[in-house]
Amino acid sequence: MSVDLITFGCRLNSFESEVMRGHAKAAGLDDAVIVNTCAVTAEAVRQARQAIRRARRENPHARIVVTGCAAQTTPDIFAAMPEVDLVLGNAEKLAPESYRAPGFGIDGDEKVRVDDIASVRETALHLIEGIEGRARAFVQVQNGCEHRCSFCIIPFGRGPSRSVPMRKVVAQARRLAENGHAELVLTGVDLTSYGADLPGRPTLGRLVETLLQEVPELPRLRLSSIDMIEADEALMRAICDNERLMPHLHLSLQSGDDLILKRMKRRHNRADAVNFCTELRRRRPDMVFGADLIAGFPTETEAMFENTLSLVDVCGLTYLHVFPYSPRPETAAARMPQLPREIVKARAARLRAAGDAALSRHLDAEIGRRRLVLVERDGLGRTEMFTPAEIAAGRPGEIVPARIVGRTPTGLRAEAA
Repeated sequence: MSVDLITFGCRLNSFESEVMRGHAKAAGLDDAVIVNTCAVTAEAVRQARQAIRRARRENPHARIVVTGCAAQTTPDIFAAMPEVDLVLGNAEKLAPESYRAPGFGIDGDEKVRVDDIASVRETALHLIEGIEGRARAFVQVQNGCEHRCSFCIIPFGRGPSRSVPMRKVVAQARRLAENGHAELVLTGVDLTSYGADLPGRPTLGRLVETLLQEVPELPRLRLSSIDMIEADEALMRAICDNERLMPHLHLSLQSGDDLILKRMKRRHNRADAVNFCTELRRRRPDMVFGADLIAGFPTETEAMFENTLSLVDVCGLTYLHVFPYSPRPETAAARMPQLPREIVKARAARLRAAGDAALSRHLDAEIGRRRLVLVERDGLGRTEMFTPAEIAAGRPGEIVPARIVGRTPTGLRAEAA
């Protein structure tokens, strides 16, 4: 039996691909390719379409199923591709019956199975043993988003915000820790909105504190991307006071200019971002920040862009995810005055160069320090700051005390201490 998964986009998509892999195996599927798409940019959609065509060339007799956010928001685009046999929505892809139906759910002319994601009100807990081939495992605790940032199509792909009850998250975390996973990553579309839809309205901070307290056998806990304006005091306390919560946060910043942030309909301003990073680093000096940043948003002037560029140094950002702005259908920003593509691409290149320089400074500063490296596969692991590290010692899944002895262009070299 062969079921291949091609995954684009966020960590939540990676988690959901493993859920789909489990459903496919349980259904006894054979000779299928599942493409789990991302809709965050037009480039992500283009790459998915390219991957679908390549999959058909390499697997002429396989059934090709397309799902994910791009399939949810623009199913007709994929249904029109002759290479595609079935299009599944984001809710349908996680339903076991989608994989048990005769012919992999392909009956007659029914090529598209995409329902209204806005009607989904629950996030089911999907138990997996871990991410296949990885030392760490993801735990989905939230899905969907209630915000309507003017550039973002993700709420149309993911639906309303909904959370997994805390007791179920704790049970899954304990199970994964008992199965030998040394690090768990909490994932969600809008992670810091966790709990607003649950009885008692527990916060992400409360969830984190509960996990660290009730699963003491878990060595390391990590958060995926967060919206720092939603960080509650319990979360701040956990980040600063508990070394088992890793000192690396990826922030959804998007811009460093107040007017652009307002036009994006973000809920923070530049000062909020600077103050958050400054305060956290004061309370936990080893903290490292990554960030999502958009270059070339509609109406962005050179001075506005410079405010974003300077944020890299002012906030001390280390890992950048740079997105050249691309208009997404049905979003407000798509109707705003657009910048020439050559300007957008040039600004994105300048941001990436600033990110490369920031990463280089971080790598240089790590040489000589002692770190704990989680070995992901033979010869390669990551430090607490999520920095890749080459290391000869340790087995996959083992945490190795190490000394940083050098660096590569994008990572570190470590020796067991």
